[in-house]
Amino acid sequence: MARYTLRQLAYFTAVADAGSISAAAAKLHVSQTAVAAAVTELERIFRTQLTVRRKAHGVSLTPAGSYLNARAAELLRAAEELELSTASGGRELAGPLVIGCYQTVAPTILPVLIEGFSVNHPQVGLDFVEGAQDVIQERLLAGDMDLAIVYDMDLRPGVGSVLLYEVSAYVLLPASHRLADQPDVTLAELAEDPMILLDAPPSSHHTLSLFEQAGVRPDIRYRTRDFELTRSLVGRGVGYSVLVQRPSVDRSYEGRTVVAKPISPAVRPVAVKMIWPESIRLTDRAEAMVAFAANAAPNTQHSPPGTGGGS
Repeated sequence: MARYTLRQLAYFTAVADAGSISAAAAKLHVSQTAVAAAVTELERIFRTQLTVRRKAHGVSLTPAGSYLNARAAELLRAAEELELSTASGGRELAGPLVIGCYQTVAPTILPVLIEGFSVNHPQVGLDFVEGAQDVIQERLLAGDMDLAIVYDMDLRPGVGSVLLYEVSAYVLLPASHRLADQPDVTLAELAEDPMILLDAPPSSHHTLSLFEQAGVRPDIRYRTRDFELTRSLVGRGVGYSVLVQRPSVDRSYEGRTVVAKPISPAVRPVAVKMIWPESIRLTDRAEAMVAFAANAAPNTQHSPPGTGGGS
């Protein structure tokens, strides 16, 4: 029989996360004495020093403390899962589930997942976070979210993944552009035209790499971090853009016509993946979402450029 309690482990992990006993106590809404006593008792039970406590410098973990922190976090998650699943006799998933998503991918995939998964698992508290891909990955690995949806570019080490779908970059032109009636467009044909660059890594890195591979230096007139602003500027005839994600409508936010054209020669498709930290066991809710997303995402409408839609 274990001599430590889940409460003691929870207090210890709170100290590890907060960096001090006082901050952990404030977060837990308990006294500093209770938190300090829990850490001291764990050190007595495990017969090793878990923390180094310095006045005015907070608390740091020893190697043994770091090991315990990782294992304790796993145990606490398992205990929470047990409580949630037992409430429904293991018949129904329940509890929180947070998904991070790269900002330009979000409008395409998140509505599909939120609607479909919520219908199948109404007791799951599904929430999402949008943002830049590097920020999303950082927060995922920090434990702020369970899963994330990103491009298969610049991925951090230590993540597991499942392929959701693949899309190819295309050129977006205003309806009045001289190349709007061509079946496809080469990047060389656009070398002298002003470009609107969606400057949101890794999208911008991917776009510029396509021009580099084609031996073309684009004339970047404007840089934006907003997908719809990019499309609106193109719709106004300010320039062209190269994008990956594609709405099902061929109009900008203002209602102006935009035209999507495949790039010639054809470029390599970009994979969109759902990822998670390999070091953390997925909850039943997260596993269910991975399975659902892998099945639902390929059915999302991603019509190829030149067949009617624009973006």
